[in-house]
Amino acid sequence: MKSSPPEPTNSTEVLTSGQSGDTKAQTWKVGTLSYNFSGLRILFALLLAGDFAWAMRDRAVGPIAQLMLRGLHAPDLVVGLLLSSLPTALGLLIGPIVSMKSDRHRGRWGRRIPFLIFSAPFAALSMFGLAFTPWLGIELNRMLGAWSPGVIAVSIGVFVVFWTIFDLAGVVANSVFGGLVNDVVPRELLGRFFGLFRIVSLIAGVIFTYWLMGSAEEHFAAIFVSTGLLYGVGFTWMCFKVKEGEYPPPEPFTEQGTSRWRNTIAVFKEFFRECFKNPYYLWLFAALTFCNVCFGPFNSFSVFYAKSIGMSMDSYGKYLALTYAISLALSYKLGAWSDRFHPLRTCIPTIGLYAAVMLWGGFFATTTTTFAIGFVLHGVLSGTFFTVSSSLGQRLFPKEKFAQFGSGSGLFGSVFYLSVVPLSGYFLDRTGHIYRHTFTIGGVFALLGFVSLIVVHSKFMKLGGPKNYVAPE
Repeated sequence: MKSSPPEPTNSTEVLTSGQSGDTKAQTWKVGTLSYNFSGLRILFALLLAGDFAWAMRDRAVGPIAQLMLRGLHAPDLVVGLLLSSLPTALGLLIGPIVSMKSDRHRGRWGRRIPFLIFSAPFAALSMFGLAFTPWLGIELNRMLGAWSPGVIAVSIGVFVVFWTIFDLAGVVANSVFGGLVNDVVPRELLGRFFGLFRIVSLIAGVIFTYWLMGSAEEHFAAIFVSTGLLYGVGFTWMCFKVKEGEYPPPEPFTEQGTSRWRNTIAVFKEFFRECFKNPYYLWLFAALTFCNVCFGPFNSFSVFYAKSIGMSMDSYGKYLALTYAISLALSYKLGAWSDRFHPLRTCIPTIGLYAAVMLWGGFFATTTTTFAIGFVLHGVLSGTFFTVSSSLGQRLFPKEKFAQFGSGSGLFGSVFYLSVVPLSGYFLDRTGHIYRHTFTIGGVFALLGFVSLIVVHSKFMKLGGPKNYVAPE
């Protein structure tokens, strides 16, 4: 596969062959793209290589950021604002524009690749900046002299600058990467693909948590720099190699402005009109919101929780690696089940079981042993949900407007994403940092997600069910 644009033709492109047998001779199609077995393997390898770089970024940056902020004596409220609310706020402002621009973009590089290539260098550079934040904070404090509010405040300020750049790049990439998968991976293989996606992500998690987490506090700079290099090179390489197909011309906006500002307003009006007029999508957005937000309180404070009950970071990392190893063994099968039974039907029991485990943890996870049990079950069940739900949007949102509706889902849940973790942090500050409460908060939201998914399933069946479903426009 290559990055050059397709020739202007209505025929599909078949990637290189050379295989025999019934399965290897089969052809899979998505849009104007057509793959044989060899071409499909190449596509999956490229996307999974990019995902490995992406996963190493996500696995490393979040935990190290928690440790850095704790070393800077940042309150739990500030941690929640920076690690949860800030990316959500940026997604609220930028996500709708990027997603609709991507859905409607037509160019020689496709409609997703240009946005992904643009964001990759900024993500890499921001990780380099985070690596040297303590040194930059000391030097900036020295330069400011009497004007400095103190080295800790200055260092937190430097962290905020690079963290904001990191989140901006992440918002752009997150807004369109799922759309790229939706555009180039055959629909009947989405569940299996996301199962493989999950496996790669878990391998990255095992590498970081088992071998690197224990030394993250001492060697965070080296980890940040190497992760930035891996992401900058690996993700960009994937973008140059994956080829998009051709797309039909986008529908014109119902309103057109006479200036750039009026056109931006027209984009937002069209976005809200299409995403939020149908009650079915509102229920789906609510279900996705509750299911995704339920993992936030525990994930955001799990490092502090472990430290508060006397668990070492080495043990914490190894328990986390155990959850990844279990999830890795399950991932491909879970993806195949989602293809077979439909992701909506695999999400419902998963989130119900997660709710039960979290509510148990809220009462009983008070020692290192009970914490470890809840921690591992949380990791395995949340990972299971991520795997079985990965193709849910691709199966339920309108295909040609996938990025737009994905952004609409994020926008719908923005109030929860902005507030749940910071309010959890405030609650923990006020209650003496009893981190066991993060289990209870997550369990309540998981229950809300379970009920919402039941409602969505009822409406889904009325729209045709697994065999005849057509996404309402």
